[in-house]
Amino acid sequence: MFFEGYGYHGTSFEQTYRCYPASFIDKPQLESGDKIIMPPSALDRLASLHIDYPMLFELRNSAAERVSHCGVLEFIAEEGMIYVPYWMMENMLLQEGDTVRVKNTTLPKGTYVKLQPHTKDFLDISNPKAILETTLRNYSCLTTGDSIMVPYNNKKYYIDIIEAKPSNAISIIETDCEVDFAPPLDYKEPERQVPTVPINKAPAPVEDVVPEPTFSPFTGFGRRLDGKQLKHQQPPVSSSTSKDKQPGATTSGPSAASTSERSRQSQGKLVFGSSVNHGKKGTQNEPAKDAKEQAPNKEEPGFQAFTGKKYSLKG
Repeated sequence: MFFEGYGYHGTSFEQTYRCYPASFIDKPQLESGDKIIMPPSALDRLASLHIDYPMLFELRNSAAERVSHCGVLEFIAEEGMIYVPYWMMENMLLQEGDTVRVKNTTLPKGTYVKLQPHTKDFLDISNPKAILETTLRNYSCLTTGDSIMVPYNNKKYYIDIIEAKPSNAISIIETDCEVDFAPPLDYKEPERQVPTVPINKAPAPVEDVVPEPTFSPFTGFGRRLDGKQLKHQQPPVSSSTSKDKQPGATTSGPSAASTSERSRQSQGKLVFGSSVNHGKKGTQNEPAKDAKEQAPNKEEPGFQAFTGKKYSLKG
């Protein structure tokens, strides 16, 4: 089978072949690089030419005006056919059996290349630069505008070549090339959240303040020193309690003296004994005496302890 330009001529290699994907031949490693498989007749012609090694070729699809570059892996294809990685056929818009022009070329060694992954999943790999460095060992050259395929962990990652130096097509064989990454195609800038200020802010609830209880001295029960119980037991009364609110309060007789005595105790005075035990010795002027004793208390602004009458413990 003969194709246009099949007869070799001149000092360069240029030939037209029909291309087929690597799945047509038992060479799965072909998909992880940029090398093609050519027929043996191409090797015979290349051996007679003084070309530079390693062998690099330009692939051109005239129908779609697409150009790419590649290397060669083996010369075992049928005559008039070449096997190309499928990702390269996608870049050049080639279908099975389409014709492609193959020409030998020389490319400068690359010094810089900028890559852009299609998805941000590639950046989630633990060490993407190490994976990319291992993958690029199977590549001979890179062309601006191409999309290379990086297989990793049973998944295919596509990366665009968006910039290359010193030319649009560079050789990456035995060269120190600086690699830079652009943001992935599906990357979105995080939206800045503007802090919202509430217009009507409810006031904080005010807790009710419980007033602390005030101290009232000498508000307990009265007890005798001889151990005997009092005939009239007085309940605890605060200093603000009025004499009119006490049960059984009268204004005459012996009970009046006991009421006056309890009144003095409620006012903070300590009294020994009881006026009940001195009922026989008492006179009708005792209420008047009590009134005289209470008179100075009204003039005293402060509290004075032990200012009551003197009583005998014998009775």
